[in-house]
Amino acid sequence: SQDGYKVCFGFKQNQFLHLRHLSSFSSLLKSIIPLCTILRPGEREFSNGDFYSGELKGSLPHGKGKYEWSDGTIYQGDWYEGKISGKGKLVWPSGAKYEGDFSGGYLHGIGTMTSPDGSVYSGAWRMNVRHGLGRKEYCNSDLYDGSWKEGLQEGHGSYSWTNGNRYIGNWKNGKMCGRGVMRWANGDLFDGFWLNGFRHGSGVYKFVDGCLYYGAWSHGLKDGKGVFYPAGSKHPSLKKWCRSLQHDDTGKFVLSRSSSINVEELRSLSTVTPSLSVKTSVSGTSKTLSERFRDENLRVSEPPPSDFTCHGPSSKSARSSGSGQREGQDKNRVVYEREYMQGVLIRETITSSVDRSHKIRPPNLPKQVRDRSFMTFLKGEHNYYLMLNLQLGIRYTVGKITPVPRREVRASDFGKKARTMMYFPRDGSNFTPPHKSIDFSWKDYCPMVFRNLRAMFKLDPADYMMSICGDDGLTEICSPGKSGSIFYLSHDDRFVIKTLKKSELEVLLKMLPKYYRHVGDHENTLITKFFGVHRIKLKLGKKVRFVVMGNMFCTELKIHRRYDLKGSTQGRITEKTKIQEKTTLKDLDLAYEFHMDKLLREALFKQIYLDCAFLESLHIIDYSLLLGVHFRAPEQLNDILEHPNEMSDQDSVSSVDVGMAQELSIPPKGLLLVTHEPNSVNTAPGPHIRGSTLRAFSVGEKEVDLILPGTARLRVQLGVNMPAQAHHKLDEDKEESATIELFEVYDVVVYMGIIDILQEYNAKKKVEHKCKSLRYDPMTISVTEPKVYSKRFVDFLHKVFPEET
Repeated sequence: SQDGYKVCFGFKQNQFLHLRHLSSFSSLLKSIIPLCTILRPGEREFSNGDFYSGELKGSLPHGKGKYEWSDGTIYQGDWYEGKISGKGKLVWPSGAKYEGDFSGGYLHGIGTMTSPDGSVYSGAWRMNVRHGLGRKEYCNSDLYDGSWKEGLQEGHGSYSWTNGNRYIGNWKNGKMCGRGVMRWANGDLFDGFWLNGFRHGSGVYKFVDGCLYYGAWSHGLKDGKGVFYPAGSKHPSLKKWCRSLQHDDTGKFVLSRSSSINVEELRSLSTVTPSLSVKTSVSGTSKTLSERFRDENLRVSEPPPSDFTCHGPSSKSARSSGSGQREGQDKNRVVYEREYMQGVLIRETITSSVDRSHKIRPPNLPKQVRDRSFMTFLKGEHNYYLMLNLQLGIRYTVGKITPVPRREVRASDFGKKARTMMYFPRDGSNFTPPHKSIDFSWKDYCPMVFRNLRAMFKLDPADYMMSICGDDGLTEICSPGKSGSIFYLSHDDRFVIKTLKKSELEVLLKMLPKYYRHVGDHENTLITKFFGVHRIKLKLGKKVRFVVMGNMFCTELKIHRRYDLKGSTQGRITEKTKIQEKTTLKDLDLAYEFHMDKLLREALFKQIYLDCAFLESLHIIDYSLLLGVHFRAPEQLNDILEHPNEMSDQDSVSSVDVGMAQELSIPPKGLLLVTHEPNSVNTAPGPHIRGSTLRAFSVGEKEVDLILPGTARLRVQLGVNMPAQAHHKLDEDKEESATIELFEVYDVVVYMGIIDILQEYNAKKKVEHKCKSLRYDPMTISVTEPKVYSKRFVDFLHKVFPEET
C-alpha cells in the first residue's frame, strides 16, 4: 500500500470462491486481515548504541533487515522471528566476514568465511563450526580440501604446503591419522599409517634416488624390524605392499607404540605449521529484541594454530640417500634387515635381495584370511565362523543381562543352574537375528557374576560390546604357550579372548566365588581380569569354550620385549632361530634386572604376596608373570661405532646412520615422575582403569604420573606404566655375536600381570612331578606342589626386581 504496509495472506481453495462477492477492496481487507501477518519496515535504536533497520513482525525482526552493533559488527540478510535465519552476510570489526547460510542465529549450512589474516574457508558449517566437506586456503597459501568435523579436519582430505609437500589420506582431530601418503617436495614418499601427525605403524618409505625401507614407525621414528633396500637392489612391488596395507585402513594391527628420533631418513626435523586463522571474536545476535539481539552463541572463534609435523628428509638427507644409491649400484644383490629402537639402529643383518624378495612381507601384518569351509573347522582349523559365533553370542549375552537391575551376587549365581542357553539358527528365530555363520548353540556361564565383575572393573556395557562385537572384528593371534589355545584380540587391543579346555573351565567355575571376593578386596590385584566365560556348541556336537580377559599390554607404547616368567629353569629357554619381534621369551632368556623406585617396588611385592597366597590356597600351580618391557632410546649413541661386526665406512650403510645420528639431538633423557594430576592423563576406558595411582618415594611419597619426553603423560598403576631401569647382565664367558645388546642400561616402562591361573595341582600333576623329579632337579621343573611353587616364584621375582642396597 502507499503507506508502506505489506499484506501477506493465504486461503484454502474453496475460500477463493467467495472473493467475487466482496463489494470493494476495503471489504476484502476486512475479511482477510484476521488471517494475515502484517510486516512493516522500521528502525530501532537501542540504549547501548545498537541499531536495526528492516522488516518487523510485531516487535521482532522478521524478513529482510540490517543490524549494526555498537562495536561495529554488521549483519544484513534474512531474519525469522528475531533470529538470524536464511541467507545473509556478517562482517566483524576485525575484518572477518561470513556470507552464506544461517539457522537459528548460528552459522549453519553452506557458506564462506574470510578471516582477518586472509585465510578463506568455503564449505559446510554446523552450529558455528566447520563441519562436513570444505576447502580452506590459509594465509600462507597452504591448502586443505576434504572432510571436517566440529571445526577440525577429520575423515579423508588433502593438505598441500607452500613448500611443495603434500599429504593425502585420513585425518582425525585436525591431525594426520590412519592410512595416508606423504610426498615431500624433494620427491621422497611415505605410504603407510599415521597417528597424531606422525608416522605410526607399518609403512614404506621411498627415497627419490630409489632406496626403499619397509618397516614400522612410532611417533615418526623407526621402531621395530624392517628391511632396507639400497638403490638398484631387487625389492618387492610397491603396489603389492600398498595393497597389503589396504585391507585394514585402521592400522590397528600395525601400531608400534613408542617414540624417538629417526636416524636414517632425517638429518633435521622440518616442522611445517599451517597458519590457521587467529582467534576472531564475533559478536552475534540474540533471539529476542528484549535481549537487544545479543546472542553469545553466534560468536565465532577460529581454532588455535595446529602443528602438522612432517618429518621429511631435508636436502642433507637427500645427499645421504645418494650415498646409499651409489652403494646399491655396486651391490644390487644386498639388502639389510634392521631393528630400530626409537630411531636408534640396534641390529643389522646383511642378506641377499634375491633370496628374500619373494618372502618379504610387511612387518606385523597378520596372515591373509582364507575362505574356509565348515568341514575344515571340524578338523580343528580356526576359522572365520568361530569368530562370528563368538561375537553374536557375546552381543546377545551382554544385551540380555544389561537391562536387569544390578544386585549383589548370591550363592545361586555361582551354581550349576546359573547358565543362559540360546540356539542361533542361521535363518534367525523369534529371539535371535539371522546371521551369515553356521548354526550353533550358545551357553553363558554365571551371567550375573560376570556382569558385576565388568561393573567392578568400570567397563561400560556398550563399550564392551563395541570392542568385541563391532564391525572391525577380532584379530587371531599366535599362542605363546604349548596349550594350543586359540587367542583373539579385540580391534582396540583392550580384550583378549582365549579358548579353554574343559578341565580349565571346571577350575575357573570352581574358583569363581573366591576369585570374585579377591578382586573385590584388592583393586590392585595383578591376577588376570576375567570378564566372561562362554561356550559354543556346533550342530555336530563340537564344543568350544572361551574366556574373555583384559589385555595387559593395552598401551600406546610399543612393547619391545615380552617375557613369561615362572621361576623354573628346566626347558625355560627359547631357541634363537625361533625368536621373532613379538616372541614371548622365557626365564632363561631374561638378561635384565629391573631397578624401581622404593615405594613402587614395595607396592608391587605386597600385591604379589597377596596374589600368590590366594593361588596357593586354591592349589593352583603353573602360573607365570607376563612381563612387557618398553625400552626408551639410550642416552648415548657412541657405542654403535663399536659394533663387533662393523664393516668399513666405505662398505657399510650403517655408517651413514651413525653419521646422521651424531648430528641429531638425542631425545630428552630419562623418565620423569611428577605429582599425579587426574586431568592431565588419559582417562579413556580400558582394562587398567580400575586400580589406585601409586606413590613414589622420589617425589615425597605422593601419587605420581610418568612423563615420557616427547610421547605422553601416563598414570602409574600397579603393573601399568611402571618406570624402571633395566640393567643388562653381561655374560663375559659368552662369545660376542652380531646380535649383542649395544647398551648396558636402559630406561624402561614395564607392564605385568599374573596369568595362566587355571591349573590345579591334581593327581595327574602329582604323577608328572614324580616322574620328572627322577630325571631333573625337583626345584628346576615347573610342576611342583603349590607351596613350593609360590615360594620359588616370589624368590625369582626378587632377583628380577632387586632391592636397592
